[in-house]
Amino acid sequence: MSIVGEILRELWDKEIKYKGMSVNLFGIPRLGIYSKRTLRSTVDRLFKDKLVRKELNGFIITINGKKYLKKKEDSLKSFSKLPIKDSSKNLLVMFDVPVAQKAEREWLRFHLKKFGYIMIQKSVWVGPSPLPTDFLLYLKEIKLKNYIKTFKLTNPYKK
Repeated sequence: MSIVGEILRELWDKEIKYKGMSVNLFGIPRLGIYSKRTLRSTVDRLFKDKLVRKELNGFIITINGKKYLKKKEDSLKSFSKLPIKDSSKNLLVMFDVPVAQKAEREWLRFHLKKFGYIMIQKSVWVGPSPLPTDFLLYLKEIKLKNYIKTFKLTNPYKK
């Protein structure tokens, strides 16, 4: 085997964990660790939920499947601002995201925690200002901006 072949084989065989799943260094899932029964039931669920369909040349991702993947991709979006220790909590964030958008509401809470915000109530958070610009632009893009109000506090919040 050539040196190139050996390098590629090593990269292909190396297993790492990425977001809770075993993948090789190319990021390709290592499905060998799952039982055939698990894989079969997962494929059956994809068909039942109409996320994929079978055609002559193999499996095709449906429009619903593409929407599902886009939603999952969006949920993995991350932003640049990291919380600064001992930064004053002077921005109040309040939101009222509709029940139909539960996943987006959970995503918003996750990111507020990541930015160093603390929860006062489920939909009332306080933390350092300002929120990252790319985060605010993304909220507008996914149509959540209209459900969120921010207020600058004259005195920092102390717990």
